[in-house]
Amino acid sequence: MKFGMRTPSIKKSIKARTTGKAKRAIKKALIPGYGKKGAGWIKDPKKAAYNKVYKKTSFGIMDLFK
Repeated sequence: MKFGMRTPSIKKSIKARTTGKAKRAIKKALIPGYGKKGAGWIKDPKKAAYNKVYKKTSFGIMDLFK
C-alpha cells in the first residue's frame, strides 16, 4: 500500500485523458450499469476496498496546487 505522494507519470497521465475517455464512452453505451456509483463494490469488493484506502492515504503532485 502506498502512503504519501504518488510518483507522477506524464505518459500515463496523457493516456488516461485520451484513450480512457473513448473506451469509457463505448463501455457506457454497451454495458448497463458501467460507470455507475457503487458498481465497483459489486463487481470486485476487494479491489474497491483497496482503492478507497489508497485514495485516502496517497496524493498526487497536482493535489499540492489545489
